[in-house]
Amino acid sequence: MYTITVIPGDGIGPEVMEATLNILRASDLEFDFQEARAGYVCFQDTGTTLPDETIEMAKNSDATLFGAVTSVPDQKTAGSILALRKALGLYANLRPIKSYPGVEAVYNDLDILIIRENSEGLYSEIEEYTEEGATALRVITRKASDRISRVAFEEALKRGKTRVTAVHKANVLRKTDGVFREAFWKVAKEYKDIDASKGIETDEFYVDAAAMFLVTDPHRFQVLVTTNLFGDILSDEGAGLVGGLGMAPSANIGDNNGLFEPVHGSAPDIAGTSVANPAAMILSACLMLQFLGEHQEAFKLEQALINVLKQGTFLTPDLGGASTTMEMAQAVRKIFEES
Repeated sequence: MYTITVIPGDGIGPEVMEATLNILRASDLEFDFQEARAGYVCFQDTGTTLPDETIEMAKNSDATLFGAVTSVPDQKTAGSILALRKALGLYANLRPIKSYPGVEAVYNDLDILIIRENSEGLYSEIEEYTEEGATALRVITRKASDRISRVAFEEALKRGKTRVTAVHKANVLRKTDGVFREAFWKVAKEYKDIDASKGIETDEFYVDAAAMFLVTDPHRFQVLVTTNLFGDILSDEGAGLVGGLGMAPSANIGDNNGLFEPVHGSAPDIAGTSVANPAAMILSACLMLQFLGEHQEAFKLEQALINVLKQGTFLTPDLGGASTTMEMAQAVRKIFEES
């Protein structure tokens, strides 16, 4: 049995989480879902966006499923998801950019993985006000750059990818991105020296050029590895190519823990209307199953979603249908159970 910490959060978070758990309960696997709190409503009730008990539950679970949270206005401390990533040591953020049948997209044949360094960069939260405004410190370390580069090459090998691309801005950010670039090429050489037959090509792009080519020629990319802020921006751009944030899952991975969440936010404008697309949350659950080593079950779940997308009968409004969140999830569950 797997113990899973479940953090529904705010807005549409509880809706897409309920839909996904309903599907997972039909799995051949046994899960113990333990609900925990985080986010804006939690802050209103308790005075904190991330209670200590939530952190402890996540640390002691096999994995964590995270819905979505609303930011707390004028909060001086880290938001709940950033704080939880830090507390669990989740230094790698994996964001697949994948086309799915039945989903209107700019490109119908993309399968790209963006790997975002998750622990530092401009998300280090080292900021201060000055007389003229404010400054933020961008932290790039050799350790984190080496570590995330290794994740990129390992993921490429796992997924049968043949190219890893580093994305940076070392022509301007000469020292910080210089450290990242140097670490990437050092790791790339190690992998080539270990086994040249693995056939992984390596290249690099400045982030502005990468952003352009991601739109104009995305097929040149297979696995991209980059720093925190660049990865955040590029992955949202990539999501726009394959149907939007409703189709964008993510995995946050560390040495001992994994947290899985849709890339979309809490969407308070549609919260409670039962029209939220559950696909990103379902696909995040697929990533969780892969993390747990349950690859066959992950494949079955993804295929069940693909079949529902292909059939087009039970889709939420953003996908061109008229179904509710739970109706779409029930259709996925039916196929998942029968597979």
